[in-house]
Amino acid sequence: MAKYIFKNIFPVFLFLCFFNSAFSQDFPNRPIRVIVPFAPGGVVDVTARLLTIKMTERLGWNFIIDNKPGGNGFIAVTAAANSTPDGYTLLMAHTGEFAVNPAIFPNIPYLMERDFTPITMVSDTPMLLVANSKVPFNTYKEMLAEAKKNPGTLSFSSPGSGSINHLAGEWIALDSGIKILHIPYKGGAPAVAAVASGEVPLGVVAIPAVAPHIASGNVKVISLTTSTKTNYNRSWRSTVEEGIPGVNASNWVGLFAPKGVSDPIIQKIYKEILTTIENPEVKKNFADKGADVGGMSPQKFSSRIKEDLDRYKEIAKKANIQNQ
Repeated sequence: MAKYIFKNIFPVFLFLCFFNSAFSQDFPNRPIRVIVPFAPGGVVDVTARLLTIKMTERLGWNFIIDNKPGGNGFIAVTAAANSTPDGYTLLMAHTGEFAVNPAIFPNIPYLMERDFTPITMVSDTPMLLVANSKVPFNTYKEMLAEAKKNPGTLSFSSPGSGSINHLAGEWIALDSGIKILHIPYKGGAPAVAAVASGEVPLGVVAIPAVAPHIASGNVKVISLTTSTKTNYNRSWRSTVEEGIPGVNASNWVGLFAPKGVSDPIIQKIYKEILTTIENPEVKKNFADKGADVGGMSPQKFSSRIKEDLDRYKEIAKKANIQNQ
């Protein structure tokens, strides 16, 4: 029996190994389509375009950005999941598609572990807990004292119910032992404008959206939503510095392949992205938006997504957040 296996099966195994290796060496020999779940101009789209332009300049690889907005990302993610697993269709997505949607929607048409192989995190960006400049507190500890002194009076804005910003705000409230009313808006710009005008006292918002209002003095920073500081502004205090070390919410952007793409191709794409994001121009572009470059291995990125999902499921349950 052993002789039969060696004589008949082992050559097939060697052939498959050689075939996969040869195929990955030839990859890519045609344009790679990168599906993006959002319209042009958003953070995921901008990240996809910056990365692919720099990879084209360095490697000569050709890319097509395929924007498929709508349906809470379901349209784009499902299209990517159902694509041929040959490495020529990839998905650029963010925290919302794989760590938030599964936490708040009872039924989604895709599962990361079943349908995708994470390639790498491309960038990682903290959010900010900000306040209108006229509120009577300037730090997290002063905000906490105000919330306990006048319970039920504080509220925070976010770009929408069930957004990563919403979950981050609820996480801060839960870990602080206080209640802050959530006020959802239709997008990041109106959520920031509501804080700047004093319509709501607090907001959990993206750095690029709120930066002009911070500069004008209409909005002040209470805390980052992450346990580490950002090079965008080293004076902004982390959740560890503010005494809520359990809170660590960020908005990452990552690249995914449909399940079934061979490991040599996954590794080839990963290694070329790793080199590309070390480009000083790429680093500066990310830094100007408050983001750090990623570069996690496929295995570490997969673990990070699972950790985020478990955490947001717990927060959504405690805060009773669920979208139908």
